[in-house]
Order: sequence, then C-alpha cells, then structure tokens
Amino acid sequence: MSNTNNILEVSIERIVPRGFGIAHADGMTIFVALAAPGDRVKIEIDGRKGLVAFAEIVEIVEGGPNRITPPCPYFGTCGGCDFQQMSYPEQLASKVEIIRDCLRRIAKIDYAGEIAIIASPKEFEYRSRAQWHLDPNTRGIGYYKRNSRDLVDIERCPKLVPGLNETLERVREELPWENVWSEKAYIEAASGDDGVSINSPRLIEPQEISFSAAGEGFKYSADVFFQGNQFLIPQLIEAAVSGAEGNLALDLYCGVGLFSLPMARKFTNVIGIEENPGAIKYAKRNATDNGHTNVKFRAESVRRYLSTDPPANVDFVLLDPPRAGTEKETMTNLIALGARQISYVACEPSVLARDLKRFNEAGYKLDSVTAVDLFPQTHHVETVARLSR
Repeated sequence: MSNTNNILEVSIERIVPRGFGIAHADGMTIFVALAAPGDRVKIEIDGRKGLVAFAEIVEIVEGGPNRITPPCPYFGTCGGCDFQQMSYPEQLASKVEIIRDCLRRIAKIDYAGEIAIIASPKEFEYRSRAQWHLDPNTRGIGYYKRNSRDLVDIERCPKLVPGLNETLERVREELPWENVWSEKAYIEAASGDDGVSINSPRLIEPQEISFSAAGEGFKYSADVFFQGNQFLIPQLIEAAVSGAEGNLALDLYCGVGLFSLPMARKFTNVIGIEENPGAIKYAKRNATDNGHTNVKFRAESVRRYLSTDPPANVDFVLLDPPRAGTEKETMTNLIALGARQISYVACEPSVLARDLKRFNEAGYKLDSVTAVDLFPQTHHVETVARLSR
C-alpha cells in the first residue's frame, strides 16, 4: 500500500465519535472526514500524531452501500453538516453505534440493552434555530467553513424550516451593514408557532415568539435557548420524564422551562435552575401562563446552586447541560444529593459517557438509553440516559 505524497487508499470500516470514518493502514488508525461505511477511498493525511492520523478524501474509488449524493451545494465546504453523504437510515445506525462506542470506551459501561433511536419526521427543513455569522467586508451571511472561521455565504440552508430561510433572505436585504463593525458579528434566529425572532447584539432586538408542545405553551425569543428541532420536542420530553413522579424534582439548566412544566404535573414541587436571567424570566411567565404554582425558578449557575444551597430529599433530577457538559465539582455535588432517579439529557455522547462513568462509580445504575435525532445530516444526536440508585 503506497503512501506517495501522503496519499493512501483505504476502506472505511464504520463511523466513530465526532462523525469520522475510521480506517487502518500502514500501522495507523486513520480518521477520515465525510466518509461513509464501506467506502473505498483515496485519502490525503493532513495531520498525524504517533500512530493516529486525520485525513480528507481526495477520490471515492467505490462508494459504500449507503453512500448517497449530498443534496446541498455547500456540503463539504460548510461546517454545518457532515452526514449528508449517508442515507438517513445509515445516519441513524451510525449514531447508535457512536453512543454505544462512547459508553463502552469512555464510560466503561458494557450496556447490553437496546439503544432505541427516534428518527426525525423531517430529514431536512427541520431546524427551527440558527446562528448566522456576518462578514462586514463582503456583506456575507452564513456559516463557518469546516475547520475554519472563514465564512461560507449561504443563500439557502436545506436544514432550516421555511420561515428561517425566508428570514435569511430578508435579513440579507434589510440589514444595516453600515452598523456592522465587528468581524465576530452574528444573528441568532428562532422560529415558533407564530413567527420568527431574530437577535443580534447592538443591531437587532429580539421579538417574543411561542411554541406549544406536550400540553404546555412556551414563550421565548432568539436570545435564549430553545430546542432546535420542534418536530421531536414531545418525544424528547417523554423520553426524559416519563414514569417519573414524587415529591421534589430539580430541573438543572432549565432554560425557559421546557422540562420543568411537564415535571410540574408529576411532582409536588419542582425547582428549576438556570444561569441566564432572560431565560428565567420566560420560565416564570410560562409557569404562570400554564397554571403551574408548584414550580420555582432561580437565576443562578448550577455550580453555585449545588455547592451552596442544595435541597434535601430530592426524588428526581433532570440534567440538560450545555454541549461541554458539567464541571467535575458540579458532578460531585450532584451525586452527593443522592437523588433516587436521574435523567441526563445530552447532545454530545462523549461528554455524556464521561459523566455516566462518574455516576456509575458512585452507585448509580444505567436503566435505559434513548437517542432522539434532533440533528439530521450531522453527527450530533440528543441522548437521554435514565439512571437510578
């Protein structure tokens, strides 16, 4: 097998965490971007450390059985998608294997149970949240290139719900470019049942929008977090809180109350903790508007709350942290609460596995794992892990 000019011909065995295809050649483990299982490809090594290398495809010799032609003209350049080269069933199967790999390799948990994955009803036109970066020099709007902070000017994104693509077109025409002075400028956009909210610091003030799911109504705006695939929110809530009940529940990183309000129907008391004061403002309104008087919200960091003022006798904790997960100190204090049940909602399987290892070592048992495909066409996947003492 020749490696002239750093070129190799390899076979892709499977998809691994971070969405790479894995191959082995010349004694190296090679992670190949934008690959599909079963591909026979020529690759160019662009980074190497010891016996591990990273590579880009320079030629597809023979595509794998589930490789397809990516429908988006920006695919491969834009960093927003890395799974469009695979059929949707193959995407789902690969995500399950990524989760299982992380459980086995990082969490050291040999989970023999089924990992059910809930498919998105829409493979495209599903995304109801976006962040568009701005280039004041070229007046471009779009996403970053893969492995870069250079802008890809996007006319239309096939993942976005139609209302967001229409907003992108309108913003492009109406944005006061003379006021865009920073190369780090961006626009956040969110679509709800009653319109679109957009936000850009010092440029655009966000409007309030609303969305209904699981028997609850939620108000929010583009400057606070809300899940980006609204077609799967009922299923996500069901996976996270079904079967839970008792006296006291905590919703950590609660946002605008997406899980807190359904939990209020199941528990005598619910406490929601969220650092963003704007999100807490909406959470309190949402609880009042939906008639929930047994929910209290606090605008402070989860780290501070668990280290200074944790309650006793917690029955259930729902944990939905940012992509980077929770700090070690926070995990230690959370485990010390001794809650009977924990529901961990995570959008990064490797971070979830890291924290599950800590729970497992502290005496918690992993009862179930459910994947919810909030992010078709990407390697990202929402995972709900249910644990008990």
